[in-house]
Amino acid sequence: MTLDDRKRPRTDMKTEVLDKSIVLCRACDLVVRKRALPTGVRALCPRCHTNLYDTPYCSLNGMLALCITALVLYFPANFFPVLEMHFLGSIRTTTIAGGAMAVASQGYWVVGIAVLVAAVIAPGLLILSILTQVLIVKYRLKVPFFRNIYKKLLKQHSLLAQLSMLEIYMISIFVSVFQLSDYTDLYFGIGTFCFTMLFIMVIFMQREYDIEHMWGVLDE
Repeated sequence: MTLDDRKRPRTDMKTEVLDKSIVLCRACDLVVRKRALPTGVRALCPRCHTNLYDTPYCSLNGMLALCITALVLYFPANFFPVLEMHFLGSIRTTTIAGGAMAVASQGYWVVGIAVLVAAVIAPGLLILSILTQVLIVKYRLKVPFFRNIYKKLLKQHSLLAQLSMLEIYMISIFVSVFQLSDYTDLYFGIGTFCFTMLFIMVIFMQREYDIEHMWGVLDE
């Protein structure tokens, strides 16, 4: 015990412990005492049934597996052909990154940049961010250098999650297939399968990721 701890009043210590053991409902402001929960169980407000807190459904090893799988799928999903079009004897293929660049080259550079960021850059940064966080927590890298990186990643997580919009590109692919099916023969490439699986992996990652829990791990 340090000298500052000896000078600190005992009431302050009790207050800190109590503050960590209670939670305030975001909807009705009801004060609820926290209790230990089994894995995958969420605590609901007894008054309005709003989600209060939960324990991570997926373990660190599970999150690590999701991140590695998403990272493996990321490169073929973005750089392998998504669609193959057969029209009047000519065959054309397109990739996600190539489609964004083609839109930009036609003068719609704002749309091209938006697609490139939402479907290529932001998802990749999100995967790397979560993977780095999981590795830091898993291997208990508590030196100041890694703690600073961990804090910066947590602060930028919400922005990356908002910029990552793979579902918009998935919808655009299906709309394009529906509109072009009467004029040309369309074939799905390996990129389509990888992009679909990447979309599913990112959904699971965002579902199982709990930023409040990750901040709590930093304080332990």
